[in-house]
Amino acid sequence: MATPGPASTSARALAREQLTATILRTARDQLASVGPAQLSVRAVAREVGMVSSAVYRYFPSRDELLTELLVACFDEVGAEVEAAAASVDRSDHLGRWLAIAHAFRAWSVAHPYDFALLYGSPVPGYAAPARTIGPAGRPPRLIVDLVADQVRAGVEVTPAATDSPDLHTALAGIRTWADDDLPDESVLLALRAWGGLIGALTLELFGHLTNALDDHETYFDAAARRIAPLI
Repeated sequence: MATPGPASTSARALAREQLTATILRTARDQLASVGPAQLSVRAVAREVGMVSSAVYRYFPSRDELLTELLVACFDEVGAEVEAAAASVDRSDHLGRWLAIAHAFRAWSVAHPYDFALLYGSPVPGYAAPARTIGPAGRPPRLIVDLVADQVRAGVEVTPAATDSPDLHTALAGIRTWADDDLPDESVLLALRAWGGLIGALTLELFGHLTNALDDHETYFDAAARRIAPLI
């Protein structure tokens, strides 16, 4: 039997890559109808036109499929937000923040079920592996970096007098996202802004503002300006 050459090997690799993308796209579409907790490899296989055992060769379990969806969605929104931040001069701190905030909202509004997967209720029985941490950190890292730029520029922030002495240790993981040893208050400022974005979009996308607000974009812009992580 002839040994497969480079051309046939690359063709198989391309076919596998294309089928993997089709499976992920189909699973992502399924989120809109059943949600992440009910994601089914068998149902995805039916939609793709494969037997479930064949899909399991690409994704050995539902959890593996969920992990790939998480990584893909985190990377997608991360790329969108990073591009928006890069389009604004680094010295324009408010402009960078608003670019980050509005890019994050634009992606979330366009992909509400993906937003629910990333930032909604945890999927029962599923524990995200470590390899999701890097992709998940892409948007909040931009906010930490924005705050760090202000600290490097000499802007000072006054810490609260009532903070626990354990706070510095508690924030150690987030502090590593910046090149400098950021003051605790600066890290908290970034986290408050990040949490505010997720909170505002949760209210909007999960229907908590239905019949209460007519212009969500105007509200979001006003809210984003008020939670801006500006020292």
